[in-house]
Amino acid sequence: MDLIRCTSCFQHSPTLIAPTFRHQTTRKPNLTTISNNHGTVSTTRMVVKARGGGAAEAETALVDKPKVLKRFQVSEGHPAPFGATIQDCGVNFAIYSANATSATLCLIALSDLQQNRATEQIPLDPLANKTGDVWHVFLKGNFKDMLYGYIFDGEFSPEIGHYYDSSRILLDPYAKAVISRGEFGALGPEDNCWPQMAGMVPTSEYQFDWEGDLPLRHPDRDLIIYEMHVRGYTKHESSGTKFPGTYRGVVEKLDHLKELGVNCIELMPCQEFNELEYYSYNSVLGDYKLNFWGYSTINYFSPMIRYSSSGIRSCGRDAINEFKYLVKEAHKRGIEVIMDVVFNHTAEGNEKGLSLSFRGVDNCVYYMLAPKGEYYNYSGCGNTFNCNHPVVRQFILDCLRYWVTEMHVDGFRFDLASIMTRSSSLWDSVNVYGDPLEGDLIATGTPLNNPPLIDMMSNDPVLHGVKLIAEAWDAGGLYQVGRFPHWGVWSEWNGKYRDIVRQFIKGTDGLSGAFAECLFGSPNLYQEGGGKPWNSVNFICAHDGFTLADLVTYNNKHNLANGEDNNDGESHNYSWNCGQEGEFASISVKKLRKRQMRNFFLCLMVSQGVPMIHMGDEYGHTKGGNNNTYCHDNYINYFRWDKKEESSSDLFRFFHLMTKFRRECESLGLNDFPTAERLQWHGHTPGKPDWSDTSRFVAFTLIDSVKGEIYVAFNTSHLPVTITLPERPGYRWEPLVDTSKPAPFNFLSNEVPERELAIKQYAHFLDANLYPMLSYSSIVLLLSPDENA
Repeated sequence: MDLIRCTSCFQHSPTLIAPTFRHQTTRKPNLTTISNNHGTVSTTRMVVKARGGGAAEAETALVDKPKVLKRFQVSEGHPAPFGATIQDCGVNFAIYSANATSATLCLIALSDLQQNRATEQIPLDPLANKTGDVWHVFLKGNFKDMLYGYIFDGEFSPEIGHYYDSSRILLDPYAKAVISRGEFGALGPEDNCWPQMAGMVPTSEYQFDWEGDLPLRHPDRDLIIYEMHVRGYTKHESSGTKFPGTYRGVVEKLDHLKELGVNCIELMPCQEFNELEYYSYNSVLGDYKLNFWGYSTINYFSPMIRYSSSGIRSCGRDAINEFKYLVKEAHKRGIEVIMDVVFNHTAEGNEKGLSLSFRGVDNCVYYMLAPKGEYYNYSGCGNTFNCNHPVVRQFILDCLRYWVTEMHVDGFRFDLASIMTRSSSLWDSVNVYGDPLEGDLIATGTPLNNPPLIDMMSNDPVLHGVKLIAEAWDAGGLYQVGRFPHWGVWSEWNGKYRDIVRQFIKGTDGLSGAFAECLFGSPNLYQEGGGKPWNSVNFICAHDGFTLADLVTYNNKHNLANGEDNNDGESHNYSWNCGQEGEFASISVKKLRKRQMRNFFLCLMVSQGVPMIHMGDEYGHTKGGNNNTYCHDNYINYFRWDKKEESSSDLFRFFHLMTKFRRECESLGLNDFPTAERLQWHGHTPGKPDWSDTSRFVAFTLIDSVKGEIYVAFNTSHLPVTITLPERPGYRWEPLVDTSKPAPFNFLSNEVPERELAIKQYAHFLDANLYPMLSYSSIVLLLSPDENA
């Protein structure tokens, strides 16, 4: 997340660390009728109702009195585990809240949820149903189609961090499925954007058959990651899927990823969020803005219910099984599943936001607060999750364990992970270690050298072998690329790789040495601290920012479709339009653009480290120059299967063959940084690299146990050059890849018609140990025995 999504919700400042009082979104409270210890009471509620002309408006309505059904056997229960858990033919409910004065468990039938009323309320006795700071109760009864939530009462004093409100039914942070609306983008009853939500009560039914599924355990160095959006992948009508825009839709198109050559998918947020969070009319496109990306989590245990084809059927159990089905089918194809998780902030926003779960349960525990109760905003989204608080870090660890053990996911990418290295509110040695140390008080938000949460995740026995990837920066100016505390197991999104490669490939001076570092796993960032090449997740493009096609088509962002007057999004993209702005350009410019796209991808595939491809780049998806498409549930963000099958499919062929080549080469996924024994740098002549500020040429040879030896060169100058190749007596260099050639001759695979004739066209150069390179081109040559030697 590059913090460029919605300037109507926040203004990003790279130095912002103070508490924020800014308006977050068009959120309104939803007050639900409840029953108390003495019977039932009727109260009003606020409905966030959509208007046709723009933002949501509030409307007051009277709610019917709830039914009171005495159909459960109630006993004290146990304080562990947290959440709702099947035990002894019943369900144990346990939830942490240190500062609440009372707690009530609300049971809600699915039919009553739609009417905004509780079915049964069970007040918890602080003497019998509370152990330490944990409220608990055990119930036996019929839980079919039953949901649950909690009411907490206590002090409402924002100035000291308390937001208790006994008129609200709150989600359990440990709820395993969150139920509200069943269809993505559809408004709730009475056009409500925030209808009442409740958690699923577990039952012993709906077991899932994993068919012996086990973790794939691909070595990190062998990964080829594909960042994708579940809904966007198959929602376009050209996907031809039976269940478009869902987990099952992804399964229907997994074979495309297998053909592309990836062995790991990184799913953009699939934990429960509200896509209606930004709901407002967009006059530019004539549709409605939604939170399409999902970086605004409501609940961390529940999969995004509206990504399932079953919706809220069976109270979310079918949705859970549908996510499991996606993981199982991916594993059958040798593809691991990594989740993009957002533990840096939640959807509750700042003090003007809603109380949905964490805020109403124990606000000053779950959020990083200033002394007067204000929210620190290191996330740029209104609040900051209090990650290194003992309760919160245990919550995060429990969540990760759940997704690994119950859902079989293979790893996690942590959005704005630097926040997880900051000290929590109330940070001191007693809070963290149990022993007082003189002078140990640390200011809230201070970056820690050994963050307890990162330590716990890195050394947890259940998470051993699970992929952990950090987006090593945040909105408070903390930038830790190359310095994120890794304990030998963490990888990082290498933003420096992205920026340097973008600039060098487009012909920026002064970067030949930095580009060479990028090619070999960024040892300048990782080697000194004991890191490995695979600590670097290399990428050219990701969900936020230009697509690969737009990177070579636009010099400037074109974000008017977002309805924010082009004020949102990153303005410094290191892009180059190749001579003309926009898609309508001359034939020569379009040819150069395709060449540059091949150059970028070749660089990605021959670099040490872990390559990551963004969804749609394999066919040249364009967003029309929009580099901040967080709010579009439409063609802008949808994978265009029809485009993949059109003339641009020659780019897909190139992607497919380059990923295949990388997998075949032992030397392109090294576990350690290469030494001079196998690596040699070259310039226009062998063994004489040019690291000067004016150099736009980088070449190297690499010994490979499978291919023998590989020669790779990049000419990012506007001038062509004829290079001299390293002499290898008894061998000759043969061309494999030349990005300046049209398809299929840009990759001379064995199935290319007239391949031998194409190679012979180079013979007079290769006989002289020379090779001609056009401007803005890159090549791969292989060493083969010289039959004429």
